[in-house]
Amino acid sequence: MTASDWRKALKQFVRKPAIKAKYIKHNKPKTRTTGITQKKCEKCGRYGAMINSYGLNLCRHCFREIAEELGFKKYS
Repeated sequence: MTASDWRKALKQFVRKPAIKAKYIKHNKPKTRTTGITQKKCEKCGRYGAMINSYGLNLCRHCFREIAEELGFKKYS
């Protein structure tokens, strides 16, 4: 079960609060404090290939689009 579809089963437990609470306890995805899923791109929302230098918090794809506007120069 992926993190995006764990809530779909909650519709079945509308009138059963005890079962609903137990289901949420065991099936809710963890909130991450470290790793790749902690940070995401501020522009597009991707998780991987982050550029956090200079406080940019952009993925490499978005950085390539706006790098010259920010004042970065492409070498070679």
